[in-house]
Amino acid sequence: MNEIKQATKHVIHIREYCPTDAIHTWALFFNTIRHVNIRDYSLKQVTAWAPDEFDLGVWQQKMAKIKPFIAEINGVIVGYADLQVDGYIDHFFCHHEYQGQGVGKALMTHILTQSQLCGIRRCYSDVSITAKPFYKHLGFQVLKQQEVIIRGEKLTHYKMGKAV
Repeated sequence: MNEIKQATKHVIHIREYCPTDAIHTWALFFNTIRHVNIRDYSLKQVTAWAPDEFDLGVWQQKMAKIKPFIAEINGVIVGYADLQVDGYIDHFFCHHEYQGQGVGKALMTHILTQSQLCGIRRCYSDVSITAKPFYKHLGFQVLKQQEVIIRGEKLTHYKMGKAV
């Protein structure tokens, strides 16, 4: 487990995912999109991206496949992010009530450290309009703007990358 102390005086623990985290990561995913990404996307778009109804079994399979790192403060899951063997970051989400408290920076620092340890030379991700400034601040560059279709709704995303 990795611990990072931020200026906010919170100790952020980074650990590996376990199956009991599935419901908590879904809630974090859902609420972050509905409360944070709504600034940059329409209600129809965020509802398609994070639908009211979901299949926990499908979500559990997704989380088991990507094996995200979990960020916690005082036992509360405040973020999660993954790193795939090719450097792809599939999911990167910070709890909507913990925005601006160093959670994202702690997760990205962990991911970049892990990528170096694994010999990954470049990290990349498909990034929302909302997350683009965060990624740019941490040295990622826009490779291309793209449109993705999620449950019939078109959303603008950016392919962003960074050499590590």
